[in-house]
Amino acid sequence: MIVDCHGHYTTAPKALQDFRDAQIAALGDPSAGPSPDSIRISDDEIRESLENAQLTLQRERGTDLTIFSPRASAMAHHIGDEATSMAWTRACNDLIARVCELYPQNFVGVCQLPQSPGAPLAHSVRELERCVNELGFIGCNLNPDPSGGHWTSPPLTDRHWYPLYEKMAELDVPAMVHVSSSCNPNFHATGAHYINADTTAFMQFLTSDLFRDFPTLRFVIPHGGGAIPYHWGRYRGLAQDMKRPPLGELLLNNVFFDTCVYHQPGIDLLATVIPVKNIIFGSEMVGAVRGVDPETGHNYDDTKRYIDALPLGDADKRKIFSENAARVYPRLARKLAEAAP
Repeated sequence: MIVDCHGHYTTAPKALQDFRDAQIAALGDPSAGPSPDSIRISDDEIRESLENAQLTLQRERGTDLTIFSPRASAMAHHIGDEATSMAWTRACNDLIARVCELYPQNFVGVCQLPQSPGAPLAHSVRELERCVNELGFIGCNLNPDPSGGHWTSPPLTDRHWYPLYEKMAELDVPAMVHVSSSCNPNFHATGAHYINADTTAFMQFLTSDLFRDFPTLRFVIPHGGGAIPYHWGRYRGLAQDMKRPPLGELLLNNVFFDTCVYHQPGIDLLATVIPVKNIIFGSEMVGAVRGVDPETGHNYDDTKRYIDALPLGDADKRKIFSENAARVYPRLARKLAEAAP
């Protein structure tokens, strides 16, 4: 079993974007905005959007199940207000639920949250609960910067976030730390803002006692952890200078890294620096980098190929490909157990 922990519905039918465009056009008069109930997408349209993209790539690249969420760059929590985000989030999450219902062997859901700059997290807590308890989702994507590149929210370790963490702990679900699009021209979304956020979240965790308050809380930092593996010595040294515990003791029971790193030397470094137990296979395929690497002749985001080439034994590769995901996402483990013959 090969589980891809990082998939987004980047190929959703056009009607979803039509709804979003109409919603944005009505921001000056919210009463004129569309309702998520107005979206009309047939099962056949969903099948067509996946059969020629994610499902084809699953078969070609040898992966089995994708942990699937709405398109991260489209969350755009900085657009409109909390009501805008609530309607958009519900539309996106409900569509993911339909994908998972149509293809239960191929996809399992993770939700976006209706975050909004300056807004409390009560609606995010309720949406997480709805998605887990009613839609069968196994986690959420958490945006540490709903402002879209201006970083106006408190750090992830601030008590502002505690209501959400309490619900995550109660439901026993993790969060992938994932920003959305950037409205700050200094930060290209996928090339800078994403990697900045991954690195920033790790440093926030390093300087806090969050996991003393929430010992079972789990976060996946995507994109290979941003700059973290490359600068592991810096972070070890900073923790030491700050009289913090060693990183393994301080963070590595709660923080995990995916393999969305798009060249072999990067994956080699990740697997050299980060313990195998903290690495979860992910590709983000049909995502930020969709082209073919002219140096290899293979798609950049065919990350299974990089894991296959690691000088690791079969037991360690099983951990990366599926066992770690089942441990970090306990509701996934239950789904896999139920599906087993």
